[in-house]
Amino acid sequence: MPNLRFLLSRRWVLFLLVVLTLAWSAWRLGEWQFDRREDRLARNAVIERNENDPPVPVTEVLAPGSPVADEEEWKRVSATGTYAVEDTVIVRYRTRDGAAGVDVVVPLELSDGSSVLVDRGWLETDNRGATPDDVPSPPAGEVTIEGWARGDATGDSTAVADQSTRAISSERIGESLDREVVTGFVELSSESPEAAEPLQPVELPEQDGGPHFFYGLQWWFFGVLALFGFGYLAYDEARGGPGMVRGRRRSQSPEQAPVDGKHDAGQE
Repeated sequence: MPNLRFLLSRRWVLFLLVVLTLAWSAWRLGEWQFDRREDRLARNAVIERNENDPPVPVTEVLAPGSPVADEEEWKRVSATGTYAVEDTVIVRYRTRDGAAGVDVVVPLELSDGSSVLVDRGWLETDNRGATPDDVPSPPAGEVTIEGWARGDATGDSTAVADQSTRAISSERIGESLDREVVTGFVELSSESPEAAEPLQPVELPEQDGGPHFFYGLQWWFFGVLALFGFGYLAYDEARGGPGMVRGRRRSQSPEQAPVDGKHDAGQE
């Protein structure tokens, strides 16, 4: 029976701890990827259900100070009002198919005096970006819109400066414009009357499971590979192979070992 006492040495114990840590981390990362896949599939189910329903008044879904519920995301809504063109906000760094561009957000003033932010679509730009003066104007006068309700983004990317931001937050944009806006915003699908120069419509998210399933399998494979590698090295050490400790010197026989730095006494 192989002598496995070497596994109690400091070197092998530390090696085992490292391998177990790597395997546990790979397992947790795999679970995280599978959880992300489940979240994405649940989101897809909400989108599929909501985007096929008839539109409802925007005030039934979006309200001041009330975050958009998960089940209301991508719900079709409609509203009638007047665009406040002077308060146009540019959303930077919205690349499509490798082309630089921006999203154009304009408040729509409702009859009750509040406003709803409308992402009217995407505009291709050069590398310098765009300003509110560069974008095509929305329809003048009263306009009726339809679109999808969206919740606010969070984090530092929602900061607004010079009517420009990197992510849409109705709270941050409302504060910047000194305007009362409902919480959340609308991704435009249509407006009547139509604009003279319409923007490219909003892209709906892809409704698939994404790459998370295969990423999860990859992480689990790495964890199993780490355990297998440890087992193989331990087996190799136990049967007298080079192993992790012996190295090439320990594999030599006593007769082959050099004496006083010389391999052959006849070379003296």
